[in-house]
Amino acid sequence: MCLVLVIEGLMPFLAPGRWKRMLTGITQISDSQLRIIGLCSMVIGTLFLYLVR
Repeated sequence: MCLVLVIEGLMPFLAPGRWKRMLTGITQISDSQLRIIGLCSMVIGTLFLYLVR
């Protein structure tokens, strides 16, 4: 969990302007598309954990 926080904090620290534009762009994506993105992220994260262990 700590590594997730470090990775999530990189973008606002390194490029705050780009990060703000990205967040405003996310509001234009439909809920179903966001769910698909979230599902893909969870599956990829689970696969990486499996490969590392």
